[in-house]
Amino acid sequence: MTETAPPPAQPRNPLHGLTLEAILTALVEEYGWAGLDERIPLRCFAFEPSIKSSLKLLRKTPWAREKVEGLYLFMLRERQRNSRRP
Repeated sequence: MTETAPPPAQPRNPLHGLTLEAILTALVEEYGWAGLDERIPLRCFAFEPSIKSSLKLLRKTPWAREKVEGLYLFMLRERQRNSRRP
């Protein structure tokens, strides 16, 4: 039996080690469901939104997941930028 090497560490990837649920939860806390729907118009954010229903869609829809991950990275950059201001 051959051993597989562990995946390489990704110290510069802010998404590494985060679950999609953690990313979505942070975005809902930051923007709320209405704010998420304004930024990424998805039915799961607009009508009876929930973490569970949104995760179901995002796991099946790669383009939507990429948009959510992109918004999360944008949120992190904005927080960092705002923390540098006096």
